[in-house]
Amino acid sequence: MKRYWIFLLAMPLFAGIEHLSLKQALEMLKKNNLELKIAQFESQMKRYEAKAAKGYNYGSLDATVTGMRSNDAGNVFGFKLQSREADFGDFGFSDFLACQSPTPPAYCTDGTLLDKQPGDLNYPEARSHYQTKLSYMLPLYTGGKLTEYGRIADSLHQMSLYDTQKVLNEKIFQTKKAFYDISLVENYISNLSKIMRNIDKLESIVKTMQKEGYAKNIDVLEVEARKAEAQSMLNQAKLNRELAYQFLSFLLNTEVSSIKKVDEMASMPRVDTAQIESNNIDIQKALLGLQITQMALNVEKSNFLPTVGAFAEYGSADDRLWNEFFDKDAYTFGVQFKWNLFNGGIDAANLEKAKVNYLKVQDQVALAKSGIALQVKKLQTEILSKSSDIKNYKKQLDFATKVYENYHERYQEGLVSISDLLMKQSKELEMLLKLLTVENERNTKIFELNSILNDGGNV
Repeated sequence: MKRYWIFLLAMPLFAGIEHLSLKQALEMLKKNNLELKIAQFESQMKRYEAKAAKGYNYGSLDATVTGMRSNDAGNVFGFKLQSREADFGDFGFSDFLACQSPTPPAYCTDGTLLDKQPGDLNYPEARSHYQTKLSYMLPLYTGGKLTEYGRIADSLHQMSLYDTQKVLNEKIFQTKKAFYDISLVENYISNLSKIMRNIDKLESIVKTMQKEGYAKNIDVLEVEARKAEAQSMLNQAKLNRELAYQFLSFLLNTEVSSIKKVDEMASMPRVDTAQIESNNIDIQKALLGLQITQMALNVEKSNFLPTVGAFAEYGSADDRLWNEFFDKDAYTFGVQFKWNLFNGGIDAANLEKAKVNYLKVQDQVALAKSGIALQVKKLQTEILSKSSDIKNYKKQLDFATKVYENYHERYQEGLVSISDLLMKQSKELEMLLKLLTVENERNTKIFELNSILNDGGNV
C-alpha cells in the first residue's frame, strides 16, 4: 500500500505539459529543439573560424627551448660560437704553441707543420648545448589576400547564421502544423463521436423496430457494420492525434500531453514583394554567395602582387640552461620581399575561373529571386483555391447533415430503407473528411508561405 501511494505522488513528475499554447511552444522550440541547437553550434564554430582567419594579420610569436649534446666537431664548434665561448684553442693553436717549446715535436722541424691536423678542433670533447629563442614573423603586405580571407570567413559565419535561421523557420513551420493538425483531428474526433452517438441511437431504434416486426435482421447487421466502420475511423483518428503529440514532443524536446486548440483556419499572411527580397533566406544566401565569389576573385588577383614579410629573433645559448642569459644574448631581424614572376599560367587560369564563377553566381541570384517570386505566387493561388474549396465543402457538409437528419425521420416513418439512410450518413462523413483534408492542405500552404517570408522571428 505504501508503494502505491509513492507511485501516485511520483506520477506528476513524469506527466507532460498540459494546455500548452502555440506561443509557449514556439518559445520552447527556440530553447530546446535539438536540430536548432546543432545549427547554432555550427554557427559558433564558424564565428571562431572567422576570428582565427583574422589572427594571421598579427603574425606569429614562438618561444623555442632546445637541449642537445654532441661530440661532432662541427656541432661542438657551432655550440661554442652560439654561446660566445669560442677561443683560439678551439682552432688547434695548442699544436702551434707546442713548436715554441724547448723540445718541439717533429712536425715543427721537418716542414710538415701546415699539414698537422689540430686535435682540439677535429676531436673535441662532447658538449651540452641549450638554446632559448623567441621568433616573431609578421606579414606586412600580401596583396590584400589576408584581408579577403578574413572577409570570406566573416561571410561564411553569416552564411551559417542564415542556415540556422532556415532551420528555425522549418521547425516553426512543423510546430505550427502540429498544432493545427491536432486541432483539426480533435474536431474530426468530435464529429466522429457525434456520428457514433447517432449510430448508437439508430441501432437502438432499428432493434426496437425489429422486435415490433418493422425491421429485418439484415438492417441490424447493416447498422452494426456501419458502427464498426465508424469506430475504426475513430480509433485511427485517435492514433493520428497521439502521433502528432509525439512529433510535437520531439520538436520541443519536452513531453506534451495536451495543447490549447487553435483556430482551424490559419490566417493568410500579407505579402510584400520588396520585403520578400530583403527577408527571404534563400535570396539573402544567394546575395551573400555573390559577395563571397567577389572576395575569392580578389584573392586570385592578389597572386599577381608581391608579398612582404618581417621577421625578428632574440635568444641566448650556453652549455647550461639559461646561464648568463643576457651576457650571451643575440638578435636577428630582417625583411623579405617575394614576387612570383612565372608559374606556367596557373594564376591566370585560376583568375579566369574565379571570374566565370562570379558570373555564374550572378545568374544564380537572379534565378533565386525569380524562383522565390514564382513560388510565392503559386502558394497564394493554391491558398485561395483551398479557401474556396473550404467554403464549398462547408456548405456541402451542412447540406449532407440536414439530409441525414431528414432521412432519419423518414426512416422512422418507414418511408426510406436503412440502406438509404446509411448512404446519406456516408455522404456526411465523406464531406467531413474532404473539409478537414482541404483545411489541412490550406494550413500547410500558409505555413510554407510564412517560411518563405521569414516572419517567424530570429534565432
